[in-house]
Amino acid sequence: MSRMFVALVPSPAVLSEVERAVAPLRAAWPHLTWVEPANWHITLAFLGEVHDGVRPELSVRLARAARHHAPLPLALGGAGTFTGRARANALWLAVREPGRLGRLAGSIAAGARRAGAGELDGRPYRAHFTLVRSRKGADLAPLAESLSTFQSAFWTADHAELFVSHLGPPLRYESVETYPLGT
Repeated sequence: MSRMFVALVPSPAVLSEVERAVAPLRAAWPHLTWVEPANWHITLAFLGEVHDGVRPELSVRLARAARHHAPLPLALGGAGTFTGRARANALWLAVREPGRLGRLAGSIAAGARRAGAGELDGRPYRAHFTLVRSRKGADLAPLAESLSTFQSAFWTADHAELFVSHLGPPLRYESVETYPLGT
């Protein structure tokens, strides 16, 4: 069994833009758990623990779902937080053009369910690009405010990737399969 998810990874140029914007904040807030740039992604579907026997059918279903969606022009811009019981537990950048992305995420999740993979949490899909996680909760509002005007260049998302999570430490995500969009 492997802990898996399906995601999009922005272009290297966009990842560099984010790195330049985040570097001074990371230095000023070293006590937070910053997501390492090698792990940056936009989750389409969290699958949880996937049995090895499901993988062949999962590959077929995910490839089929991806083929039904044209490549997407996307950009990152603006920032926000997810709030836990009392305080923020994640800082993220918003994804611009999320409408079509939501439909892609729904197709990917449906394909995973049909293959026998996927842990549904029942929440509606919300496209985001996580920068910080805080198990203790923190006041992340100043960070969100400092990134509120950030706008990356657009890139074309032309494939989705299946990742395996290696929980570490350190936490590491490994891309194990790619699914072209619209082909």
